[in-house]
Amino acid sequence: METNHQSSEQYPLNTALEEENQIIAEAKQLLYKRMTNRKYDQFTSPGAVRDYLRFHLAERKHEVFYCLFLDSQHRLLDDRELFRGTIDGCSVYPREVVKATLEVNAAAVILAHNHPSGVAEPSSADRQITDRLKNALALVDVRVLDHFVVGDQDVISFAERGLI
Repeated sequence: METNHQSSEQYPLNTALEEENQIIAEAKQLLYKRMTNRKYDQFTSPGAVRDYLRFHLAERKHEVFYCLFLDSQHRLLDDRELFRGTIDGCSVYPREVVKATLEVNAAAVILAHNHPSGVAEPSSADRQITDRLKNALALVDVRVLDHFVVGDQDVISFAERGLI
């Protein structure tokens, strides 16, 4: 009588991938817990924000527009994906960004979106929407601290480039 059992050696790649996915999931949970704890969630440098956004946006297959809503001490109040687009674009409506900002009573915002192409270089459309949002939010006394573009390898900060 033959027994039909599978060798664990037949699936070493799947097992390694599952282990990596589990480690990544745990790292995301730890980062989120750290960032939502009042002790750690001050976004005082582009590097801290860059790390946070890399986890949330880098692997997306479609473009998304994301906002971090901050209090007057630049602590995270809320973060939201406000708009979802296609592989090469996303429509952003300033009215909806202002509305979401007022809902959480934010004093400042950090804008972010990804480029599914992997190239993080800001486009002229990125610069235009940043200016429109900055002007719209200024009308309700909310500061736009930065706008980040997330690619495969890089995360570009408008503030570091003098674009904001």
